[in-house]
Amino acid sequence: MATQPEPAREQSSPPSRPQSTPPTRSASGGARARHAYDGLDRILHEKARLGILTALLTRPEGASFVELKALCSLTDGNLNRHLAVLQGAEFVTVNKVREGSGAAARRTRTSVQMTGNGRQAFLDYLEELERVVRDARAAVRPSADSTPPPGLAPA
Repeated sequence: MATQPEPAREQSSPPSRPQSTPPTRSASGGARARHAYDGLDRILHEKARLGILTALLTRPEGASFVELKALCSLTDGNLNRHLAVLQGAEFVTVNKVREGSGAAARRTRTSVQMTGNGRQAFLDYLEELERVVRDARAAVRPSADSTPPPGLAPA
């Protein structure tokens, strides 16, 4: 009896150099499919990481772990995990500094800053997301006798 190959599984660790720009050819080698949205990077396309990167984009000097936790409504463990993914993709840097001296140096202050590569990847991602929104809006442009679904009305 022949065994079938196992389906490919998504890796849990992020790639060292994520692809943020859409390829010019489809998987079949032809022209890129209109609605493939290859620029929607899976590392960025996750609700918590979108929140983290948006918060960091608005704070070029970076943010503390505590600030990010509150801004994104995440637990310590969730924030740590998402930061590890973003750090592995070289989108953020995480710096830990012990506060105080001697026995009082128990507290660690963690700060997070977006890297130049992270900023560019996020801006490219947002551009692709805007393309998705434009395509969806164009598909539901109101005619004289119809009303678009809520949230998709032209601005």
